[in-house]
Amino acid sequence: MATIILAFISVIILVSLHELGHFLTAKKFGVKVEEFGFGYPPKLFGKKIGETLYSINLLPFGAFVRISEQDKTQPSSFLAKPLWQRALIIFNGAASFWLVAAILFSIVFMIGSPTIISDSETNVPDAKVQISMVYHESPAESSGLKVGDIIKKIKSDALETEIDKVATVQEFIDNNLGKEITLTIKRGNDVFEVKTVPRTSPPPGQKALGIGLARTGLKSYPWHLSLFQGIKSTFEMTMMIIKTYAISLVQVFKGAPTGLELMGPVGIVGLLSQGASMGISYFLQMIGLLSINVAIINLLPIPAFDGGKLFFLGLEGLRKKPVSPKLEERITFVFFSLLIILMVFVSIKDIKNLF
Repeated sequence: MATIILAFISVIILVSLHELGHFLTAKKFGVKVEEFGFGYPPKLFGKKIGETLYSINLLPFGAFVRISEQDKTQPSSFLAKPLWQRALIIFNGAASFWLVAAILFSIVFMIGSPTIISDSETNVPDAKVQISMVYHESPAESSGLKVGDIIKKIKSDALETEIDKVATVQEFIDNNLGKEITLTIKRGNDVFEVKTVPRTSPPPGQKALGIGLARTGLKSYPWHLSLFQGIKSTFEMTMMIIKTYAISLVQVFKGAPTGLELMGPVGIVGLLSQGASMGISYFLQMIGLLSINVAIINLLPIPAFDGGKLFFLGLEGLRKKPVSPKLEERITFVFFSLLIILMVFVSIKDIKNLF
C-alpha cells in the first residue's frame, strides 16, 4: 500500500511540474495567469497573490493553469502575445517532462544506476541475473517466464545452485538438456518456482531454454559525470521511444501486432508501485521513462493535447490569421470527450489486471 501511495503522489507531482512549465513561461512573457490549481475542482480553498489565485481543489489528480485569453487589445492576454511566445508557453509544459527526466536520471547515476555488468565484475551492489529476452514458442514462454524476471536459484534432481553469474545458468542448462529443471524466480515482490525442460535441439539462433540473459547491478558515477550521463540518457531514451512508436505505427498499418499496451492512470500507478518495491534507483528510473513517454505523447498533434494547440498555432502561422476560437473549442471538446471515454475503458482494464 505504501508503494502505491508513493507512486500516486509521484504522478501528481509530475503533472503539477508540467503545469508549472506553462505557468513560469507565461509569467516570463507577461501573460496574466488567473489561477494555478492543485487538483481539480470543486475548489476547497485558495489565496490570491498578485494577479494569480493559487487554489487547492478536491480531486487530487494533478494540477491546472488558467491563463487569460481576453481580447487581443489587453497586453496581458495570451492572444496578444507574438506567435513564438504563445508556442513556447505551450511547448514548455512538455519540456518540463524532459527536464524532470534528466534530473532523475542524473540522480540515478549518482546513487547507482541499474547497468549490465560482466560476470567478472565484483563488488557491484545488487548484482543479479535477469531474463532479457523470451523467444516465441520456447520452453521459457510455455513456462510463463517474462523479461525482467530475476533467476535466484536453479536446481535439478541432483543439484541446486545459487545464481549470481550468467555463465552459471548457461552451464547448468547445458548439463541438463532434455531434463526437467526448476528455476526460483523473483518478479517484483513475488518469489516462486518454475519448472521447465531445456530443448536438446533448439531452432537456429536460439538457446535450449529460449531465453536471453543479462547480469545487472548498480553502478554509480561522480556528480559531474552523473549530470552528463543523465542528459545523455534522456536524449537516447527519447530517440529510442520515438523509434519504437514509429515502428508500432507501421505495424498498425500492416495489421500486425504492435507489442505495445495502452495504459491509463491506474496502470501507471500500479507499474510505478512495482518499481518502488525494487528500490529507489529503479523507481526514479521508471518515473524518468514515464516523463519522456508523456512528453512525446503530449506533443502529438491531437486536439486536447498541447501538441494539438501547437498544431492550431502552426495553422495560424501558415494562414497569417488564427483559427476560429469557436471551431477550435468544438474540435478540442470532441477529442477531449473521446479521450475521457478511452481512459475509462483503459482504466477498467487496468483495474482488472491489478486484481
